[in-house]
Amino acid sequence: MKMENVDREPCGMHCIKISDINVRFGKNVILENVDIHIHSGSLTALIGPNGAGKSTLLKSILGEVNHTGKVSFRNLKENKEEKMTIGYVPQSLNIERDIPVTVYDLFASYISNYPVWFKKSKKLYQKIREQLKIFSIEDCIDKQVGKLSGGELQRVLLSIAIIPMPNLLILDEPVSGIDHNGVRDFYKIVDQLKHKNDIAILLVSHDLNLVKKYADKVILLDHKVICEGTSETVYNNPRFHEIFD
Repeated sequence: MKMENVDREPCGMHCIKISDINVRFGKNVILENVDIHIHSGSLTALIGPNGAGKSTLLKSILGEVNHTGKVSFRNLKENKEEKMTIGYVPQSLNIERDIPVTVYDLFASYISNYPVWFKKSKKLYQKIREQLKIFSIEDCIDKQVGKLSGGELQRVLLSIAIIPMPNLLILDEPVSGIDHNGVRDFYKIVDQLKHKNDIAILLVSHDLNLVKKYADKVILLDHKVICEGTSETVYNNPRFHEIFD
């Protein structure tokens, strides 16, 4: 498949290759020959119209839908493929406001085999509090999940997603429903994660201004990769204007 306007950049210490991903539901082609190279230490944004297959691509990477093709993770320093760890922050969680589950309960259920309905483990409580502190939300540890603000919930989910620190962090419309200050703070945190931990970040977003501001690389997807490169390269592509204008 011929690729338009591809900007080639060096990887960090690791690289992730999504090779020839195809997904069909019956006679419907959802993804066709999708090839993507994701750099460690950078944020790659995935954009496209509704129904373009963005969520299906994420589910393919996570192994949640049947697909053909391969997702590989290579250690460039040792020049060998390794098992990849993935962190995932979904767009939202369907949580009732009055559900009696605290941030501690939610976090502990993910990272520990300790039954959350038993007496709190002081050691685990402190570990979770320290992790939340990275994102300045340690005071939310005893708060009911259903009563968190949108920004607080996304930061809680982000703190869970990076235990252990993943090779690839997937963010699916992570700031949907968050106010302007919350969006700004969230992306500052993500930017720090990217630089300090050399992880690859794959972001799905409909906010083209945020993508332009924060993404190192942009991929325009419409069932297949239309073009990729810097935001300037992609936003100047004729197909971009056909889709978004």
